[in-house]
Amino acid sequence: MPSVSAILITHNEAANLRDCLASVAWCDEIVIVDNGSTDGTHAIAEEFGARLIITPDWPGFGPQKQRALAAATGDWIFSIDADERLTEAGTAEIRAAIASGTHAGYAVPRSSLFVSRFMRHSGWTPDYVLRLARRDAAKFSDHLVHERLLVAGSLGQLRTPLVHLSYPDFESVLVKLNRYSSAGAREAHARGKRASLASAIGHGAWTFFRTYVLKRGFLDGAEGLMLAISNAEASYYKYVKLRELGRRSENPTERSS
Repeated sequence: MPSVSAILITHNEAANLRDCLASVAWCDEIVIVDNGSTDGTHAIAEEFGARLIITPDWPGFGPQKQRALAAATGDWIFSIDADERLTEAGTAEIRAAIASGTHAGYAVPRSSLFVSRFMRHSGWTPDYVLRLARRDAAKFSDHLVHERLLVAGSLGQLRTPLVHLSYPDFESVLVKLNRYSSAGAREAHARGKRASLASAIGHGAWTFFRTYVLKRGFLDGAEGLMLAISNAEASYYKYVKLRELGRRSENPTERSS
């Protein structure tokens, strides 16, 4: 049986990490790249015998995950986030996929929580993410946020979903909304993108319509509406922040005014 490395990145994930690591304890090694956690994350990693790499800088999600991949030694890598859990059925399916040697990588569906409901629509189901791959065929994109695992070779799909506790409460919704919109704005600005207030409003409105109507978020009840509003806010703030970055780059004196 080829060896498997579970890889993940962390920052103050003590509340999530133990259950996550327990679900991948079957792997031959666990590699964690941590960005200066202060909440007990390190102790939990050591409890599971993980190889812990601490980095003082934060280059973005893609580059940070690439560091974890580069440190792995297994024949295969399984990329997991701290707020995800692999089920026993999922483990069995991954083992079978690796043993078959049919593909170089596999996408895994996720069942994602929004506050009090595992979403069935709203663009969250099916939510296939490429997570399992031969190590020598895999690398991460360099995106600061919404990074992707890239695999050279044929791809397959698994059936058993990862449990994704993405937004357990509204505080986490607001924290991630702010963090992701800021990272998205910086990335877009670095690519030379610009935005106006009108475009920010337009992007937010379109995101709401897409989530709630086109992706049938209305079928997810109250949580579907709340998610559509949250997605719209994230899009709006990304472009408002991009507008501000553009203004500051064109008028550097505004920073000190």
